[in-house]
Amino acid sequence: MRVLFIGNSHTYFNDMPHIFKMICQENNIEMEVTMIAHGYKGLDFHKDEPEVRFNILYGNYDYVVLQHLQSGFDEKVLGSSVEAINKFIKMTGSKAVLYMPWTIKEEENKQKAMSDAYLNLGLKLNIAVAPVGIVWWNFKKKHPEIELYFKDNKHASEMGSTLAAYTIFNTIFNEKALCKTDVCVDMADEAYKVMEKLKNERD
Repeated sequence: MRVLFIGNSHTYFNDMPHIFKMICQENNIEMEVTMIAHGYKGLDFHKDEPEVRFNILYGNYDYVVLQHLQSGFDEKVLGSSVEAINKFIKMTGSKAVLYMPWTIKEEENKQKAMSDAYLNLGLKLNIAVAPVGIVWWNFKKKHPEIELYFKDNKHASEMGSTLAAYTIFNTIFNEKALCKTDVCVDMADEAYKVMEKLKNERD
């Protein structure tokens, strides 16, 4: 299986796609990952990039994970950008996945608007949403002893990137990842609980 990750620093911090690959291997899934990510760039930048178009059309990917800006989030820009990129994805038989980020540490109050934008867009375009932002804040409240943020209070620590990777795994495979450590079990459990809750709310 092949997965392409398109985003910015919230994708490339701690080599998150590689963490995702390691989780796949732990679950006996052969995985190849590729990443196109530029700092401070949203999907409105990526939709016009030749490397994005070329990789989607000719990279033989099974899934393309799309992550937009955290700071300066704009719902309309997210929608138009995903629609543009998704046209290429649909040409190939691949499937898009929306990777919902978390807000900066001091702006938890902005998470709901961002989450709703991703979830509504997923419904509109029939695209699965990896609800990382929702899982992030739930897990943070249950495990205040685990620091999900990097020291800048914006990006992810290695634990934060691991949480994101588990959420993306659960979303792509529609099942809870198997893992060995207690912390990772809790991460996979929380991601799965959020996914099930969202499904029930929208049925």
